[in-house]
Amino acid sequence: MAPYKMTAGHPTPLGATFDGAGVNFALFSRNAERVVLCLFDAKGRESRIDLPERDGHVWHGYVPGLRPGQKYGYRVHGPYNPQEGHRFNPNKLLIDPYAKRLTGKPVMHDALFGYRAGHADADLSFDRRDSAPYMPRSVVIDPSFTWGEDRPIRRPLTETVIYEAHVKGLTAGRPDIPDRGTWLAMASDPILEHLNNLGVTAIELLPAQAFVDDRFLVDRKLTNYWGYMTYGFFAPEPRYMRDGEIGEFQQMVARFHQAGIEVILDVVYNHTAEGNEMGPTLSFRGLDNAAYYRLADDRRYYINDAGTGNVLNMDSPFTLRLVMDSLRYWVEVMHVDGFRFDLCSVLGRTRGVFDRDGPFFRAIRQDPVLNRVKLIAEPWDIGPGGYQLGAYTAPFGEWNDRFRDTVRSFWKGDAGQIGRLAKRIAGSSARFDHDGRPATSSVNFVAAHDGFTLMDTVSYNDKHNEANGEENRDGHNHNLSDNCGVEGATDDPAILARRNRRRRNLMATVLLSQGTPMILAGDELGNSQGGNNNAYCQDNPIGWVDWESADPDFLDFCRRLIAFRKANPILRQKRFLHSQPREQDGLPDLFWRRADGEPMHADDWNNPELRLLAAEMRMASGTPDYAALPGAVFVVFNAGPAAEVHLPETAKGAVWRRQLDSARDGAIDEPAAGAAMIEADSTVAFVLSQNSTSPEGEE
Repeated sequence: MAPYKMTAGHPTPLGATFDGAGVNFALFSRNAERVVLCLFDAKGRESRIDLPERDGHVWHGYVPGLRPGQKYGYRVHGPYNPQEGHRFNPNKLLIDPYAKRLTGKPVMHDALFGYRAGHADADLSFDRRDSAPYMPRSVVIDPSFTWGEDRPIRRPLTETVIYEAHVKGLTAGRPDIPDRGTWLAMASDPILEHLNNLGVTAIELLPAQAFVDDRFLVDRKLTNYWGYMTYGFFAPEPRYMRDGEIGEFQQMVARFHQAGIEVILDVVYNHTAEGNEMGPTLSFRGLDNAAYYRLADDRRYYINDAGTGNVLNMDSPFTLRLVMDSLRYWVEVMHVDGFRFDLCSVLGRTRGVFDRDGPFFRAIRQDPVLNRVKLIAEPWDIGPGGYQLGAYTAPFGEWNDRFRDTVRSFWKGDAGQIGRLAKRIAGSSARFDHDGRPATSSVNFVAAHDGFTLMDTVSYNDKHNEANGEENRDGHNHNLSDNCGVEGATDDPAILARRNRRRRNLMATVLLSQGTPMILAGDELGNSQGGNNNAYCQDNPIGWVDWESADPDFLDFCRRLIAFRKANPILRQKRFLHSQPREQDGLPDLFWRRADGEPMHADDWNNPELRLLAAEMRMASGTPDYAALPGAVFVVFNAGPAAEVHLPETAKGAVWRRQLDSARDGAIDEPAAGAAMIEADSTVAFVLSQNSTSPEGEE
């Protein structure tokens, strides 16, 4: 092989950068003693060249003549002293943390580990085997991509309906889609048509960044299906590519944008795939373990606030820079529209304590690229003080698990839920109405990837995770689910009808509440995982959406629900409703009523047996004239027996129209006066109209 020439290059940007004449390589390591660039030719032969320059803690060099497609990695020399936090091992080929493309995924083998497996000294031992045969290569990319007219959509949260989906899970069960399980399949015509017909406006993808299959899963012949073990924060996951090109991801984004759908990525920056001290050496651990990770007082061990073995050290400027550079890359180069941050409380920890004004949050708020996109926190971790629902500030929204739990409890008939339900319907203002945050800050859901699907919530009392190989010990035990009489599948028409009604009520509550609604992919079809509430390792029909068994009636109901929300801005306001009088008419913006039409009293709120709640909503007090809309929406949530509900009085010429009813099939639009019958276990929505005549002319 001809020797490569190396010149000084530049310390910025980090990563491998093609400039038309060659490639600049720059890598951070504070504690390394030597950094070796490994270049691989077409036959896989390796050439090693030391990076010749160091500016601060950035090692760098430039290789003239290299082109996009060049495969590379690093070997980093330094102390191997785990008790001091150092785990350098030049026998381990490392991926570039700034790599924009990877050739595949690691093959789990003992050679990937920096220590000798089975040795009496465990991770204090040193392994000299070469890991290169089992490691993917980083790849220099061509930065050009023709986007055409593609632009960010920037849809306000008041108009947003999120659809949480898995790239393979949504497409694997569709034989009419080519290249199933890939980015290209995700943006195929059948998927786009389905999402547009449903009415969702944003798709939130489970981890799209490169991830690994945990060794214990490989040993069980399972995979890390969900992907929450990332290690390549810039590289799209290779298993979702058809031809191995990152342009496939960009094509997917462009297609979604053409269809008017935003793309939100579920990102995992709280931990990496390297796990605890017994985990593999893939990148960060071998580059500079003590700099990238938060270590315990005994620096051999890792802080584990994420429950996965390690957490990134966000107090480190270069770790924070890595995360910020990654986020900007996905926005500026890959054109995504927002992020959902897995275990976001980890990112807010400063010296181990959550700080909502910590370095990460300050960096986000001042960043001119990132403070304009959608940002959603999973507002908890498992560390001390890790549950932080409502503690974040703008521009963050938050997954609201209190909404999920309250709504599930109410519709399964648990006592004493009326007061809690009212708070959730009104946007959980006690949690989120501070620091100028909008009412859309609460991301409302009743099902997500982690837990029961909507169908399983009404079909199982208990989890059934035996296929995961952990003797059903994994997954949540507190599911607030109800099988409606039989555990699992049944052909009993009465039980099926009860389950169908409850699904409608659960979905209706999500779409009729203030906040930002989120739907789990497949719930609109009646998808079941057979009672598995932790399908993280089920890359098979358990974890895939079942299109063949789709429930067309429920799908139609979901479409009508989303369309109803879209047609009634009162349900999706930016300002919170606090039952305050409005300047234009003196009427409160939110009025809670009993079935007899009277206002709710303290005894009603404290009545554990009350199962019916009615909410009369108007545009929020304080809404400026240019944004104010007339009218009102009256919604009845009835988890009890059938009841006659007195409708609020109307001004002359106005009439309430029943436009949504979970007890009825098909579209409805009929006038109602005085009182209306509300079926047992149903949700009904009325809209105040100034026209008392229906489209057919009936009075």
